[in-house]
Amino acid sequence: MKKVLSALLMVVFAASAALAAAPDTVTMKAKNGDVTFDHKKHSASGDCKACHGEGTPAKLILGKDAAHKLCKECHQAKKAGPTKCGECHKK
Repeated sequence: MKKVLSALLMVVFAASAALAAAPDTVTMKAKNGDVTFDHKKHSASGDCKACHGEGTPAKLILGKDAAHKLCKECHQAKKAGPTKCGECHKK
């Protein structure tokens, strides 16, 4: 029982440390204007796996195609958030 409780506490501690270190906003550089992502707002849903996948959330490295697929498709599916170029990309 002690081992299970210890393991659970370690997982909770690691997850809380990862979330505490997460920035409020993330700016991704792009040729047609930088994209500023409100991480704090998105993380409030508690669904880290939607973007980060399984395991402990870590920094995402997204190229153009991957970012458009992940972000734009999610916004379209939820009918929320920007979906047009100028709504995300700011010069």
